[in-house]
Amino acid sequence: MTLPDRAALETALEATWPALSVAPVGAFLLRDGAGGGRRASAATATEPASDADIDAAVADQRGRGLRPLFRLRPDLHPWDGALDSALAARGLGLLEPTLFYAIPAATLAAAPVPAMKTFPIWPPLAIQRDIWVAAGTGPARLAVMARAEVPKTALLAREADRVAGTCFVARAGPVAMLHALEITPGLRRRGAGGRVTRAAAAWAVAQGAEWLSLAVTEANEAARRLYEGLGMQLAGRYHYRIATGEGPA
Repeated sequence: MTLPDRAALETALEATWPALSVAPVGAFLLRDGAGGGRRASAATATEPASDADIDAAVADQRGRGLRPLFRLRPDLHPWDGALDSALAARGLGLLEPTLFYAIPAATLAAAPVPAMKTFPIWPPLAIQRDIWVAAGTGPARLAVMARAEVPKTALLAREADRVAGTCFVARAGPVAMLHALEITPGLRRRGAGGRVTRAAAAWAVAQGAEWLSLAVTEANEAARRLYEGLGMQLAGRYHYRIATGEGPA
């Protein structure tokens, strides 16, 4: 299966889970995620970074009371390999190796989703927000969804006349990115996760997207089994480097 362009995945990740603000500092883009998670908060390099560039980025983050945090994408930018080594030498620890999965949206959407059991809603209902908050996707992450300035929706699934789960999906260019898939604990392992993901693919097709993609930590084996079982394939990866013992992560 042909995979989406890695740069398109990066663009979609940035656009569908955006920082509150982004500022250039030397070779880096520094983000203020406003508590919306590491994806929206980590610094990324736009070119090879010098020691002075790293010093400036670290000083800026510490000046805002944050642990220095960087997202590394050596499969996209060759200079991130050298940056990764430089950050490791400074004592920044490896954190959350993460994988992109992707599939042609039309392929996944071809399997029918039961009518009236999975449907798009925006803005999300209170019950969807409650599911997210219970799973740790609190107000700051909900604010990330709200500020995404791209086509987007919150999908709601039902199982046996009960709310079964929800997710956030948004499109940027040819890629629709799935975020924050959560299934109600008492209704897991009944196919709801697959149904919501297929519904996200159907929504993506309706929005003109070619691909459905998502990012999941390498350690999340249950989620990876779900996505691989749906035919999604590995399309990229990234990881973080973070300073230890300094302010909030």
